[in-house]
Amino acid sequence: MSGTSLDGLDICYTKFSYDKESGKWNYTILAAEDEQYPEELKHQLATAQSMTAEEYALLNSDYGLYLGRRVKAFIERTGASPRYIASHGHTIFHQPSKRFTTQIGSGAGIAAESGVDTICDFRTVDVALGGQGAPLVPVGDRNLFSEYSYCLNLGGFSNISSDGANGNRVAYDISPVNYVLNHYTRQIGLDYDKDGEIARSGNVNSALLERLNNLSFYSQKGPKSLGREWVVGEVIPLIDASAVSMEDKLATFCEHVAVQISKHISGGSVLLTGGGAFNRYLVERMQANAPQCKYFVPDARTVNFKEALIFAFLGALWAADMPNCLSSVTGAKYDNIGGALYKSGIKR
Repeated sequence: MSGTSLDGLDICYTKFSYDKESGKWNYTILAAEDEQYPEELKHQLATAQSMTAEEYALLNSDYGLYLGRRVKAFIERTGASPRYIASHGHTIFHQPSKRFTTQIGSGAGIAAESGVDTICDFRTVDVALGGQGAPLVPVGDRNLFSEYSYCLNLGGFSNISSDGANGNRVAYDISPVNYVLNHYTRQIGLDYDKDGEIARSGNVNSALLERLNNLSFYSQKGPKSLGREWVVGEVIPLIDASAVSMEDKLATFCEHVAVQISKHISGGSVLLTGGGAFNRYLVERMQANAPQCKYFVPDARTVNFKEALIFAFLGALWAADMPNCLSSVTGAKYDNIGGALYKSGIKR
């Protein structure tokens, strides 16, 4: 798993089992690691949307080969013996209104370098069916974390899922989070704001907060998702136009995230995962804005690897020929099975 916040590569080796009588899935994380991207690769991924067609095609191939080598090294270190690799890739373009989305990282390259059959490209079928192609994590929330009223992920973007009144899973993106926060901390030489201490030292700028909260995306109805293009075109310019300090920018954006999330939680228990769960200041502001709910931050492995775990689960569903994209979440014509298989050529 590689997220839009460019905080690195997550690899999660998981065993899944399915009980036909109860219809329940169980999982065990057998090993998990994360690693930072080399600076050159991080820069390439951050600027891929402006590359030439040839440069873009080369990065797709090179990045797939890189992922395959990293997984092979992980297998050698841990003794893992996976049946499949399920790879999200790295999102470069996500424009479902134009019916396309692109996650680079050649599945052929992953399979060739790792020697393991690889399932990837999970979003494009859903987008072709008129869906948002996102969020995809809710199918895992429903099957693996059903004891919580809500599952809230704080990654590059915040997204939430819960059971609707009709029993269907409902989920959507709420706001940018780490994509924006990390964008600004990188300007002062930091990958992220540890524990939210820089934000805590600042003050919320009420005028900037109001402009952020009034962005038109937040008043849209129906299935919706966020992508890099919207943040770069709408959010970053708005913040940059405000003559406030770095500390105040981070404090104000944390407050903005907390306000937006509070509009979507009516009470009950909330499982909180993603890198933002470690931002203590942000979580405090979220709790202050939604005192009617109780946030649960699980063990560090679940926080760090839940998305990677669930993309492994999407691969398990693909292998079981079961839907892994929910139309109640994405707005597609019907539930669908997303993913393409690349064979390694090695007999097992």
